[in-house]
Amino acid sequence: MNIAILGCGTMGTAYAHNLAKMPGVTVTGVVDLNAERAEQAAALTGAKAYTDVDSLLEQKDLETVAVCLPTYLHKPFVLRLAEKGLHVICEKPAALTLEDALEMKAACEKHGVRLFIGHVVRFFPNYQDAYRKAHSGHIGTPKMAHFKRYGSYPQGMDLWYNDPGKSGGVIMDLMIHDIDFACWLFGEVESVYATIVKRAEPEMEYAQLTLHFKNSSIASLTGYWGYPGPFTTQFEISGDQGIIRFDSNQVQSLDIKRVSAEAGDGAAVQVPASPSLHDPYYKEVLHFIECIRDGSEPLVSIKDACYAVQIAQAAEQSAQTGQPVTIGGTVS
Repeated sequence: MNIAILGCGTMGTAYAHNLAKMPGVTVTGVVDLNAERAEQAAALTGAKAYTDVDSLLEQKDLETVAVCLPTYLHKPFVLRLAEKGLHVICEKPAALTLEDALEMKAACEKHGVRLFIGHVVRFFPNYQDAYRKAHSGHIGTPKMAHFKRYGSYPQGMDLWYNDPGKSGGVIMDLMIHDIDFACWLFGEVESVYATIVKRAEPEMEYAQLTLHFKNSSIASLTGYWGYPGPFTTQFEISGDQGIIRFDSNQVQSLDIKRVSAEAGDGAAVQVPASPSLHDPYYKEVLHFIECIRDGSEPLVSIKDACYAVQIAQAAEQSAQTGQPVTIGGTVS
């Protein structure tokens, strides 16, 4: 598999590290407007560095391109790559609007190429373990969940994260991780209610979402750009027979408390993450490449990615109007 990387910032560099050690994969080119960043990524992969996409696309044996550009650039470049007959692995979110995401999906289908969106949380062992436990009866039927994701205010080239028209803000960029996971866990959303608090100096954006699902489950999501502590993710998934908890700041990876058959006799089972050689980003990209090779369906479909954008967009609308937004059915 011959693959190129478009964009050599934080995520592009992560892709370079992982693709360089992936068996059966050759990075044939890396592109960035910043020549120094392109050269650094090229040094990691042994690929040729470019500062313009036109030169990269002259390569004859190129098969796939990893798009690690700012969100507002996803659509134009995915459309162009699809027209060239190239498979695309694109960072999340797919696009800033559902309409753009669907246009990207349609273009790739028209030209017979695959499009994958990097919702990497589904590849984190702790989240995978929680999903399996929640759907295997360990806590009965999952009914409620609370997800938290805190990090420093992101700093990108030209401060593009500061512009909601380019990044989509904290909901579209950060919280979409947990939106996707919550939808994977509970299914279709019925309604969304959201609030956002912003501060200009120092920069801060804090949002809370409540998702009501068609199966009557409820998820509460919190996202925080500007958090002064270490990057933190937390979740609780509650069923009618127990609860699953995770806190990235704790030593244990997963803690399950089940309702005992005998009253007053509670039991706790700790399920640690399995040690792995590669990080979740490695597993994610390898999975997508294998899907290209054998034609199989990915863990995260383009339909899933479009749906996450739809829910995030509805959350932004709710935050602006102060009213819940109905996705389907009636508001509970």
